[in-house]
Amino acid sequence: MDQTPHVPVDELLASARVVAIPTRTRFRGISVREAVLFDAPTGASEFSPFVEYGDAEAAQWLRAAIDFGWGRSPEPLRESVEVNATVPAVAAAEVPGILARFPGCRTAKVKVAERGQSLGDDLARVRAVREAMGTDGRVRVDANTGWSVDDAVDALTALAEFDLDYAEQPCITVPELAEVRTRLAANGTPIRIAADESVRKAEDPLAVARAGAADLLIVKAQPLGGIARALDIVAEAGLPVVVSSALDTSVGISMGLHLAAALPEGVLAGACGLGTVALLDGDAVADPLVPVDGAIAVRRPALDADALERFRAPAERERWWRERIARCAALLG
Repeated sequence: MDQTPHVPVDELLASARVVAIPTRTRFRGISVREAVLFDAPTGASEFSPFVEYGDAEAAQWLRAAIDFGWGRSPEPLRESVEVNATVPAVAAAEVPGILARFPGCRTAKVKVAERGQSLGDDLARVRAVREAMGTDGRVRVDANTGWSVDDAVDALTALAEFDLDYAEQPCITVPELAEVRTRLAANGTPIRIAADESVRKAEDPLAVARAGAADLLIVKAQPLGGIARALDIVAEAGLPVVVSSALDTSVGISMGLHLAAALPEGVLAGACGLGTVALLDGDAVADPLVPVDGAIAVRRPALDADALERFRAPAERERWWRERIARCAALLG
């Protein structure tokens, strides 16, 4: 039964502030991150589906924002959450500078399979990360569905020399993930497969677990419709999870932290992908949620009026987001 509070669209729009924050490095093709931030009754909340997403998908992100801003979050079971560094698809020479933005992090997730780049670029980038992290650091890769099955098997076989923690979403479909997992096991390549898009963008987020197509799940609070819904999916899937973000501001990161903090002991599979505010060149709060000694404290920062004004989106973009809120709210009923 859906427990998301009903909030009139006029109330949503009245509390909404639209921001456009530059990124330090181009990430997922994005150089400016747009988001709607709500000055909500139970604390600031965020609605930031990527602009290319359709209304039906974006409506789940709005459900999450309403749940976090107008509902009640579960009591945290931990005071802080270990996080990983996130390395965009940069040249190998830029890796040390990127990692320096994540002080104390002993796990790094590296973007691979970037359009227009080669396997050689990926190998150089991951090698640079492994060298910087040392032998005791964890290194993960994320292909964001960028490979075919054959390309994934070839690439991950080559990348295995860097002792990968796991490979995130190498291919787009659940059957393809299952085939990659089977073929890697057959050729003796010990790399776990993590599912991200197959969970957060799927009509059935549990299909990947039922198919045995992944060793662990990447869960994100906004795309799954909020903390409570994400916790239900995790419980049903029965697989280890890593909580991640979608290049959120600190407000969205707080939602992810509260999800990670509510997970039962033994479910988290290592550091979470919640340190990505370090990739933004600004924030909407005065005290951003960035790593300190490799972890972030579980808290809800307040919106900062000066920051909201500094990063206020242009009028036409603000209008676009407000219309999007109205359409998504209508879909939620």
